[in-house]
Amino acid sequence: MSNHPIVKYRADIDGLRALAVLLVVGYHAFPSKIKSGFIGVDVFFVISGFLISTIIFEKLSHNDFSFIEFYSRRIKRIFPSLITVLLGCFLFSWLGLLADEFKILGKHIAGGAGFISNLILWQESGYFDSSADTKPLLHLWSLGIEEQFYFIWPLLLWASWKKKSNLLIVTLSIITISFLLNIIIINKDITATFYSPLTRFWELMTGALLSYFKVYKEELLTHWSHKKKTIISSLGFFILFLALVFISSNSEFPGWWALLPTVGTSLIIAAGDKAWINQKILSSKPLVWIGLISFPLYLWHWPILTFLKIVVTEFPTRQQRLIAVALSFVFAWITYAAIEKPFRFSKSKFSVYALITGMLCIGTAGYLTYLKNGLPQRFANQLKVINEGDIGHDIFHQYPYGKFVLCTPDDLLKDALKYGEYIRCFQTKAGPIDTVIIGDSHAEHLFIGLALAFPNKNIAYYTKGSIPFYSNSEYSKIYDSVISNPRITTIIISAYWFVRWGEIPSGSSLEQELQKTVTELRNKKIYITDDTPNFSFSPKHCKYAGNSIRSFKCSEKTSFYNSQHSTFYPSIEAIFQKNPHVTILKTSRYFCNTEDCFMAQNGKLFFRDNGHLNVNGSIYLGNKIKADYKIK
Repeated sequence: MSNHPIVKYRADIDGLRALAVLLVVGYHAFPSKIKSGFIGVDVFFVISGFLISTIIFEKLSHNDFSFIEFYSRRIKRIFPSLITVLLGCFLFSWLGLLADEFKILGKHIAGGAGFISNLILWQESGYFDSSADTKPLLHLWSLGIEEQFYFIWPLLLWASWKKKSNLLIVTLSIITISFLLNIIIINKDITATFYSPLTRFWELMTGALLSYFKVYKEELLTHWSHKKKTIISSLGFFILFLALVFISSNSEFPGWWALLPTVGTSLIIAAGDKAWINQKILSSKPLVWIGLISFPLYLWHWPILTFLKIVVTEFPTRQQRLIAVALSFVFAWITYAAIEKPFRFSKSKFSVYALITGMLCIGTAGYLTYLKNGLPQRFANQLKVINEGDIGHDIFHQYPYGKFVLCTPDDLLKDALKYGEYIRCFQTKAGPIDTVIIGDSHAEHLFIGLALAFPNKNIAYYTKGSIPFYSNSEYSKIYDSVISNPRITTIIISAYWFVRWGEIPSGSSLEQELQKTVTELRNKKIYITDDTPNFSFSPKHCKYAGNSIRSFKCSEKTSFYNSQHSTFYPSIEAIFQKNPHVTILKTSRYFCNTEDCFMAQNGKLFFRDNGHLNVNGSIYLGNKIKADYKIK
């Protein structure tokens, strides 16, 4: 193994790591306060690209690069903490998760051990994907991208060096290609852009570009005066501040927005450890200490927050989240001091073999758990059913087959209703349709109940995954087809209004968009729902009882839903007051009273996730609407 020194230690970079991890932890623990804290991951990307590439460039410049040495160091740096966290998640989940939850966790453990979490989450992503905050290993997506970078970049760099290629051109070429892919693909598939290494490598490569200049053109960085270094560092922090102010979870990220944290971090690193902010603030002992434990802190904080929510069955209180963050720091320090450091600085070559074996074992355990369907024989899964009803989407989507008929739309509508290669639409019976339900999945979950409650009508639902405005191109063809059909006399518009709020066109409002829509439909009778409640917990907590680790509940204070309901209901009420052909279907009242909103009643579960009705719920709602409204 080479004795050539690796990289000169910079305390300010540990301080920068501390800021990055604090942003991420703050965002996950207090998302309403630190709305753009996720950019801390992008800061990590630049730091990693800089440090790893500096090692490689320096070793290559001394003709001293060894793949065995490089990957041994990576294994010693990453495996100890990661194995510890994966094992901790596995043990807790064995005791506390239901079989279907444990099955998914097993897959994520295997993905984390294989450093492909980003690819698995990319594949899982979708409208009906389980809530992100109930996936304890969701955060490993970023580690997957980093490890894929560590695998590809050293090989490519070494091959380019062997062929005597210009390493600066190679680095710039990869940055350019990856960034352009990021800009192009984000307009087509934001999920792919977020999780794909091809659209993320440019951030790590920006750090690599900086390291190239440090190793080969160091005079360009070191000749700056102390004042100039301080200005450059300050500019970097100002750009990071702009990122925190203007970026949010609603931004098309990464895209162009990712330039802010990437460029800002690069300027801070380029300024060097003598710049005033770097020397006085980033190099301070508290930040350096947090920087030293930043990796295990990043690994621990999200599982702890996630398991907390699973245990308490709702969004944890501020005090509970503060305790979870404090525990994350404790676990991180213990992991760093007792596990990471001994392995990282071990001189024994067997430590690497032991770590590889440990990672293979935990990855295999996760994969077998997935194959064995979450080991349903475990005690944690032996629960008493107290409210009967389907959970998840499979049974609900299978129910219409054999009871209703697939829609037979005209050519115009057939194109409008396509979901990939199939059309997602049922109608009560064959023949001309007289009533349609239009909207997103909250329109779809009305169909079963209304079709059964009004058997003399021929009802169909037309649903897309967006807000049902006439100005929305996804819905315009549907509305045009409905408007031109004189047999269709009644239209029911429904959507998850609270979530869809962010889809309202800039410069417009919910009331304005609904008014445009009902104006186009002025010759039809229109009903608009005020939606069904959205709960902070899974229906699994309402269906079962009997687990000693997690609590169970079946209702939530009405005030929780009212805080959402009040953001959109006044607009719906205004449309009702202005348009005599519009009626409000007040569906929320069937699940909420003045005190509580409930998921179940008389032993029947009504929801298949925290916001979508199951078959029981749809039938219950259909009967309630039939009793209170004369839908014509």
